[in-house]
Amino acid sequence: MSNSTSEVIVYVVSDAAGDTGELVVRAAIAQFHPINADIRRAPFITDELALLRVIGQAKQCGAIVLYTLVIPQLRDSVKKLAEEAGVVAIDLLGSFIETLEERTGRKSRQEPGLNHALDEDYFRKVEAVEFAVKYDDARDTSGVRKADIVLVGVSRTSKTPLSMYLAHQKFKVANVPLVPEIKPPAELYTIPKSKIIGLTIGVPYLNIIRKERLKALGLPNTAPYATTDRIEKELAYAEDIMNRLGCVVIDVSHRAVEETASLIMEQVRLT
Repeated sequence: MSNSTSEVIVYVVSDAAGDTGELVVRAAIAQFHPINADIRRAPFITDELALLRVIGQAKQCGAIVLYTLVIPQLRDSVKKLAEEAGVVAIDLLGSFIETLEERTGRKSRQEPGLNHALDEDYFRKVEAVEFAVKYDDARDTSGVRKADIVLVGVSRTSKTPLSMYLAHQKFKVANVPLVPEIKPPAELYTIPKSKIIGLTIGVPYLNIIRKERLKALGLPNTAPYATTDRIEKELAYAEDIMNRLGCVVIDVSHRAVEETASLIMEQVRLT
């Protein structure tokens, strides 16, 4: 088995926004660390011409196509076009919809985007996502006071992916990087410690992640950012801050984002 980092390209094809497909891809990719996934959405597909274009792009780069199409004609088209082009295409919804039709004796509504009906729940999710984007990486520290959850940790402890995942669960999340050279925002010490979640990680694991990050940026993996000494210094600093805050700390080493998010939500619900 190879330990080298590899990359797969996945086109998520949908007659709606494509959120469902992307979440499934990310959940599957998390089981194959280390692996890089280039997820390319093709949302709001409504005709065969658009499908033909996407299949052509997927063929060019050797991508996998995962589709969440509720309209039968579109499902049939993508299956046919993919077979003709020699592209691997996976139908995420079709089989289950057909099974439900057989089991219930009823036809599906065949209306894309029904899981994003414009109800109060949907708008809360949108608001939470916008909040996570605005208050990512302590760009605006005022978000610390407004957030349901505040994530703190050193660089590459999955603060941003966790913020976005939790936002889709309707939590307003702000995240704050802990860097020895930068004083933490004063707002952290004014909110209940129950709202703060500290993220830590093992030194060897973070060393690998940071080297991969430097490689992706075209930089040498000998940069201070990825050295053991620097990582140990940052983690010791972060541990001191978290102790002062008195917050719960979760080790994200070898954990998928979904697993860490589940632990965070469980902790929040206990308080």
